[in-house]
Amino acid sequence: MVRKTAWFLTAMTTTLILAPATFAQAAGAATTKATNWVAFAAALALGIAAAGGGLGQGRATAAACESTARNPGASGPIRTAFIIGVALIESLVLYVLVIVLIEVLGGK
Repeated sequence: MVRKTAWFLTAMTTTLILAPATFAQAAGAATTKATNWVAFAAALALGIAAAGGGLGQGRATAAACESTARNPGASGPIRTAFIIGVALIESLVLYVLVIVLIEVLGGK
């Protein structure tokens, strides 16, 4: 736990130190194009949704496998509930994808 915390704090410190140099603009340079923050936020939202969906599907699969191993007689209802649950998890990611496409492509 201490190692993870130390690694996290090192990564955050490095990020905070390098951020000003990364976003710095040369002196006298004219801004020709503004950053499209809607596209950035949409990509971030899609990434978070995909990561959450992947974690949720992994946990659901692990739980379904474990419960089937514990009680093989109940594998039918477990499989049905698992398929419905995974479909609902995946549908949330697809909804975010549709919203992202509407925001990015519809905003022009």
